[in-house]
Amino acid sequence: MHQWISILSQNNVGMILENEPLAKYTTWKIGGPADALVIPENKEQMVHLVQLLHHHQIPWMQLGRGSNMLVSDKGIRGIVVKPGNGFDYAEFHDDGVTAGAAHSFVKLSVVAAKKEWTGLEFGSGIPGTVGGAVYMNAGAHGSDVSRIFHSAEIVLETGELVRFSKEDMEFAYRHSVLHERRGIVLEATFVLRQGERKVISETMAAYKDRRRLTQPLQMACAGSVFRNPPGDHAARLIEAAGLKGLTQGGAQVSTMHANFIVNTGQATAEDVITLMQQIQSTISSQNGINLVPEVFVVGER
Repeated sequence: MHQWISILSQNNVGMILENEPLAKYTTWKIGGPADALVIPENKEQMVHLVQLLHHHQIPWMQLGRGSNMLVSDKGIRGIVVKPGNGFDYAEFHDDGVTAGAAHSFVKLSVVAAKKEWTGLEFGSGIPGTVGGAVYMNAGAHGSDVSRIFHSAEIVLETGELVRFSKEDMEFAYRHSVLHERRGIVLEATFVLRQGERKVISETMAAYKDRRRLTQPLQMACAGSVFRNPPGDHAARLIEAAGLKGLTQGGAQVSTMHANFIVNTGQATAEDVITLMQQIQSTISSQNGINLVPEVFVVGER
């Protein structure tokens, strides 16, 4: 590891934090340390960093806001790459907006609404970054990123800088080509339409009220834990199985939304993983359905 740190320290790749605890970088507030967290502040640093990682075969993974990720208690061996503040921007233009990977997806939707752009209303409750939203084809309320996506600038794992179109991204339910073809989103362009501010605001307010009444927003969590199986909802299956409120250590199946697992204060990653496995086992035995996690479980176990 020290050799990796030495190589990166000799190059202009951004801030390097050794043995950095990752709990504070995830919405679950769970996670052990990374060997190093590297935070590039611009495209040049990011491209150079990925080229170095590729050339020296240094293991790495990327991190946005950590809203869809469970980091193991032992942490992550290798380098964790997190886009810095230089990627936190949004520029509106004639037919939409171009935003940096680190920009809040919620903030983007709110600002778009104020500017009377429609198309991003669904994003008002997605607590991740633009980069993460593109990577996951994030969605809610019957819409998702693929509906408004135009293109994205991406650095592939080889260090090659490319621009992918909507067709290149191969979007599917909570999926993009980046799940197979590794790369880091640097910025994305979305096509929006002019709308009526009152209508947009009312739609977003209705979404907000629904979340407030049905989701444990005041507690540390990662949103939906499992993907919805075809023709059904994971939350319905979990609730019907009587698993709401089930606890393991400091983790609990939310009493408000059965597809949320909340950190009641001192939850470990193993607590969450155990609950996830219990849910999967119960639903499989009762319904013959294999619930597929929507969250990524990463790190050394």
